[in-house]
Formats: sequence, structure tokens, C-alpha cells
Amino acid sequence: MHSIRTKITLMTVCTILVVTIAATVFGVVAISRMEKHSAEQILTLQCDAGEKNLDHYFDSVEQSVAMLSAYVESELDGIDDASLQAHLDQVSEIFGKLAQETVGVCTYYYRIDPLVSVNAKGFWFTNLDGRGFVEHEPTDITQYDTNDTSQLVWFTVPKATGMGLWLPPYITDNLDVRVISYNAPIYYQKTFVGVIGIEIDYTTMARQIDAITLYDSGYAFLSDADGNVVYHPHMDVTVMDEKPKIPDELYGAKGFANYTYEGVEKQAISMPLDNGMYLNITVPVKEINAVWQEWTVEIILIFTAMTILAVIIIMRFIGHITRPLRNLTRVAEQINEGKYESNIEYNGKDEVGVLTQTFNKLTEHLKAYIGDLNDLAYADALTALHNKGAFDICVQGIQTKLIQPGPLEFAVCIFDCNDLKKVNDQNGHDKGDIYLKETAAIISEVFGHSPIFRIGGDEFAAVLLGNDFKKRDKLLELFDEICATKRDTADVCWERVNVARGLAVYDPERDETVSDVIRRADRLMYENKWASKEALKKETEGENYRPEDADGGFDE
Repeated sequence: MHSIRTKITLMTVCTILVVTIAATVFGVVAISRMEKHSAEQILTLQCDAGEKNLDHYFDSVEQSVAMLSAYVESELDGIDDASLQAHLDQVSEIFGKLAQETVGVCTYYYRIDPLVSVNAKGFWFTNLDGRGFVEHEPTDITQYDTNDTSQLVWFTVPKATGMGLWLPPYITDNLDVRVISYNAPIYYQKTFVGVIGIEIDYTTMARQIDAITLYDSGYAFLSDADGNVVYHPHMDVTVMDEKPKIPDELYGAKGFANYTYEGVEKQAISMPLDNGMYLNITVPVKEINAVWQEWTVEIILIFTAMTILAVIIIMRFIGHITRPLRNLTRVAEQINEGKYESNIEYNGKDEVGVLTQTFNKLTEHLKAYIGDLNDLAYADALTALHNKGAFDICVQGIQTKLIQPGPLEFAVCIFDCNDLKKVNDQNGHDKGDIYLKETAAIISEVFGHSPIFRIGGDEFAAVLLGNDFKKRDKLLELFDEICATKRDTADVCWERVNVARGLAVYDPERDETVSDVIRRADRLMYENKWASKEALKKETEGENYRPEDADGGFDE
């Protein structure tokens, strides 16, 4: 007959084994679900950030063409040869300045329809080597049927549709360069005159896509509305006779899609871009599972070791060990509910104490791991400021407060680095990065009590609340003084911080949303940019400066 001690010991040991196995399974399931959810969040945030960056880039090109289109049509005085030629000479310089301010522009052009004028052909400027735009011999449009949209698509499609639009990648005429372009028709008194457009180097877009990576081998690629792959980092679709198609599971998918490619199971997400393309991000499922599987092995090893220790001690400390085990179960449940602040208060020096301390460390590591994921998702790697995703969350939070009763005072300040492209082109992107860091440092120094974000390549934002809101004018003045000092004292161009800024205060009488305030701040920033350029031009040209040459076409 077994003794009571033996029976209690056997029963307790069996109970501990059952509880330990259950806790292990419970922890493994909880961590696997949590990691899969975290992976989906990472994919979503990465795709959302990439989509916003690309849309910001494409929108800047579209906005440049739209602004110039309005200016060109306003300057048309007639469509006879003499009027058109004078008109072309006038807008050529303005077009060139705008193209230089737009990143990645390969060519820009303004072509007149031969049906309107044969002599006034228009102009075409190219910048293929990065040294500046030079005039190129325009394509002879008279050799084409301008009503046939299968030919000379950059001209015939805008003419046929009567509106500005993006065209899919194509080989530009006479240059043998792959580009994407945005084109807009020009009208004079409802008569079609011609087309203006900007072509972007295909490689500029490709570099932005290549920069999107996650896990070990996750990558991004572009597709069009018909499911054709437009750009892929692992294949040169430009030389393929037949363009590859995206997986059927991804075509038209809303949210996440799982598919198998070349024997590898993958998970992907797709988001539409403003120019009609789709940004797709894909990652092997095994890489997503690798993290939680590693945690599973560690948990199993830890619980196995702790169980062995507990069995050795159980015969002497059965009562003493019961309470901490119950606490372990309780904390495990809280962790499963997402309460990572839970901690087991047991300072014993025995095996139960070791188990408790190990579990607490495991909880801390798990909490730190989740925190690191959030930091990666919402931090800008270059400047250490908050990124565009964090800015969107901040804007959403303020928008929520707007619909609640009670007054709300805040302002939004938008900053844009002048001449960053010039620094990058002449000195290299590493010096451009220094320029961005210097800009971020000055903004942080002046607006250090406000949330600051890098919302684009060379664009920053600050949300002013409380005392910073009340002192906004002094802070803005201090910011301009520091920038001026930097420009006057710095030895190298990448440290001569020249930043345009625009600050808009929320006005409940005119602003329905936070986006209205942001748009006004953005407009004021462009006005400040233009004013500073005109001031510099006046200082440089001296008596030769003519105010009447200042262009009003940049007003938004």
C-alpha cells in the first residue's frame, strides 16, 4: 500500500505536470496568435507607409503639372503662330524651374497640336545624366495620327480624354528610356491647343520600391489595374515580351492573401496608389512563423526545466509551491489578454522563486519585444523623429477631439527643406541625410515640447498645443533666426539649413477637419518657400531684379 505522502506526491506531481503542459500549450498558442497578429500589423503599416510615400511622390508630380496647366491656360492670348511662339518662350522658363523642384523628373514638354499650328511646335527638355535639363529636338507629331490613342500615347490619350491622367510605363520616344508620366491637355477658349507633361525616370520609382523590405526576404512590387507586374525587384519586367501576372489570390484581394510561388508559401497585402497602380508587399510565411516558433522552443525548455525542479522540491514544499503556481496561471491569463504589466511578487530563494523570476523576465522581454515592434513601426530611422504613420494617428486623435464639446486650440506647422535635391545631386545622398538631420535637430530644438514628425522625404510637421501654441509666433521667429544663423555661419552647403515653413491655426469657423488646417499650413509653407526664393533672387540680381517677373502660378 502506498503511503499518503506517496499518494499526495504522485497526485501533486501529476497535477503539476498537467498544469505545466497546459500552461506551455496556452503560452505557445497565445504567443503564436499574438505574433501572427503582429506580423499582419507590420505588413499593414509597412504597406501603408510605402503607399503614402509613393502617393506623396506621385501627387507632387501631378500637382506640379496641374499648377502649370492652370498657369499656361491663363497666359494664352491667342493661337496664331506669333502668339503661340511668344507664349512658349514665356512659359518655358517657369516650366523648367518647376521641373527642377520635382524629384526624379526625366523630361518635361509642352507640345502644340499640328492642327493648331505647324510652326509653333513647342519644346522638350531632358535630363538623362543628372547634370541639368537641356533642350531636345521634339518628336515630329505630324508623322502621327493624333486621334489614334495607340500611337504617341503621351499626346493622343490626354487629347482624347480631355483631362490630366497618369500613363503606365512606356519607352519614351527617341530616348529609349523607360518612364511613367503625367500629362494634361491645354485648351484656349474650349479649343484643344496641346499637351504639357512630366516624365519620371522608371528607376526613381524603382528605388523607392526597393527600399521597402521586412523580415529576412520580404519585398515589395508594383502591379497595374489588370494584374500585370509593372516593377519587381527580383526580375526585369522591362525586357520581357509577356508581362508576368500577380498571383490569382492577390488579384482583387481585400486585405491579406496567401499564395504559393515557386513552392514557397507566402502572405501578402495589396494597396491601391493614386496613379492607378497597386503596391504589393509579400513575405514568406515561414519567416513570420519563425519568431513565435523560436519562442515556443524557449517556453517549452523553460517550463520543462522548471517542472523538473518543482518535482524535486515538491515533497517538502507542496503547500508552499501551490500559491505561486496559481499566480503563474493568473499572470499567464493576463498576458494572453494583453496586460503585460502583470508581475508575480514572490521572492523565495527556492525553485519556485527561480520560476517566478524567469516568468517575470519572460513577460518583460515580451513587453519589450512588442514595444520594439511599435517603435519600428512609428519611428523614422534617419532622424529618430516620429514618422508619417505616427502623424496620421496624431491627426486622427485630434480629429476625434474636434467632434467633442468644448474649445480646442492647436496649430500645425509644415516644414520643407529647400534645395535638398541640389545637395543630393551635387554632394551625394549621405550629405542630403546630414541636411535632413540638421533640419530635424533645429525643429526639435525650437518645438521640443510639441510632437514632431517626418511626414515625407524632405517634409516635416509639428503639432503645437498648450504653451507652444500660445508662444507659436515667438517660436516661429526663433526658428527663422536659427536657420538664418546656420545659413550664414555653416562652412558647407549641407549644413546651411534653408527650410520653408507654414503655420496654420485651427479656426472652428473655417476648418471642419484637421486636414483643412494641414492644407492651409502646407499652402503657407509654399508661399514662404516662394517668398524666400524671390528674396534670394532679388539679393543676387540686384538692380537687374524685376518684380513683374515673379510668377503667380505657384499660388495654391
